[in-house]
Amino acid sequence: MRKIKTIIKKEWMQVFKNKMVLFSTLFLPLFFTALPLVILGVMGGESAAEGLTGEMPVEFIKICPAGMNAAECSQVFIVTQFMLLFMMMPLIIPVSIAAYSIVGEKTTRSLEPLLATPITTFELLVGKNLAAATPAILATWLGFAVYALGAYIIVDSPQVLKALFNPMWLIAVIVVGPLMAILSVNFSLIVSSRVTDPRVAEQLSAIVILPLLLVFFAQISGIILINQQMVLLMGLILIGLDVLVLYLAVRLFQRENILTRWK
Repeated sequence: MRKIKTIIKKEWMQVFKNKMVLFSTLFLPLFFTALPLVILGVMGGESAAEGLTGEMPVEFIKICPAGMNAAECSQVFIVTQFMLLFMMMPLIIPVSIAAYSIVGEKTTRSLEPLLATPITTFELLVGKNLAAATPAILATWLGFAVYALGAYIIVDSPQVLKALFNPMWLIAVIVVGPLMAILSVNFSLIVSSRVTDPRVAEQLSAIVILPLLLVFFAQISGIILINQQMVLLMGLILIGLDVLVLYLAVRLFQRENILTRWK
């Protein structure tokens, strides 16, 4: 455990010197938190309520509890579309950290001394996993806490607040989000250990974001509707994927070949 803690401290000291990494870690949570709050504020006014007095669209009815009026339901519907952003945060933020983690150390010539130590590959990758995933998870939870406080201040309807904080989204943010962060980090570490350019590593690592982006756009366009069963299924699938990708990361991390191939 002491070796893993040393790796984490070393990673944070080195990675957060990179201004782009620091910017992405701070900016994305702020943007993804502010966006739904702005929408809630705009749609919470009297003019929004007056504009939604007719029959509600089918999409609203599917997602809103019985008894809500059109104005309340519009708030729930629109903000629910953006709740996937809180699941994207732990997927996007660690990419730049983890992608830089190995190939970046090679470019700064700090990888050779590290691999020469008696630390095992598993300990090394667990340390790098925690160093990249922890800031993303904490930033996501902090952003969601700010969102919850802002929504509590902005929204007047108890029904809307209850719908916005239903168990489905709490599971998505608190449980599924960290699982996505682990998947993103391990995939990025695999890429980082196989390429020789930090920019290429970051670009290839971004591929892991595409499946959730497809889900996001599919929900916005009404093709699918995220529900609690789907979120739970995503969680179970992610547990299996995390174990598999961590196993692959350890197996593919050939420390001797990395040193000789990158000289």
